[in-house]
Amino acid sequence: MRTLVVTGGARGIGAACARLAARDGWRVVVNYKGAVATAEAVVAAIRAEGGTALALQGDMSREADVAGLFAAAEAALGPIGGLVNNAGILERTSRLADIGLPRWEQVFATNTTGAFLAAREALRCMIRAGQGGAIVNLSSMAAALGAPGEAVDYAASKGAVEAMTVGLAKEVAGQGIRVNAVRPGLIDTDMQKSTGEADRLGRLMATVPMGRAGRADEVAEAVVWLLSDKASYVTGAILPVSGGR
Repeated sequence: MRTLVVTGGARGIGAACARLAARDGWRVVVNYKGAVATAEAVVAAIRAEGGTALALQGDMSREADVAGLFAAAEAALGPIGGLVNNAGILERTSRLADIGLPRWEQVFATNTTGAFLAAREALRCMIRAGQGGAIVNLSSMAAALGAPGEAVDYAASKGAVEAMTVGLAKEVAGQGIRVNAVRPGLIDTDMQKSTGEADRLGRLMATVPMGRAGRADEVAEAVVWLLSDKASYVTGAILPVSGGR
């Protein structure tokens, strides 16, 4: 049994991944930026089911925080064997012409630079341990669709994550480390509220061929499968979990 770090693991997809991975036998580090109570609630739920979990604070857009997170995780729970690169932000619905540079930079700092920093630190741990590992990056269908009139900045940040996924998968395959990404579509989580639209799910439902929004646990099933030995010959994949959108 090895240790899995889930960034942004206090809520939504991250929390669902943490809980399901623990059931699959991982020791889980639930990373959070500021939501300590919700992170501790996820940890308590895992422990109540007999799993091993720990909540650790860290802002994934800050290099020192990311390095500190992985050092603390390894010291507390042992060798890092997996990473769910989930921490991310989605700002209010806006057209590109109205997006200021500070917003653009913050979205990329968290969604793209944060994913890079976490992947880099996880790789250093995995390479040092010499036991291989698995990284799953959370992208978005926005990377493929572009999010016009809503969040082109978010879409661009996730497109960069996908390019990193493909390149990194090829770079470290020979070291027994697999790197994949999941593209969630329209998922019913608290992140939808950050757009400022009260009924964003309802407005976009008609664009989903399956006719409904997805659930966080449905995304988590794909993520945990990619982490597992059942996906032992899968690397460099971008897996949509989008109801056909």
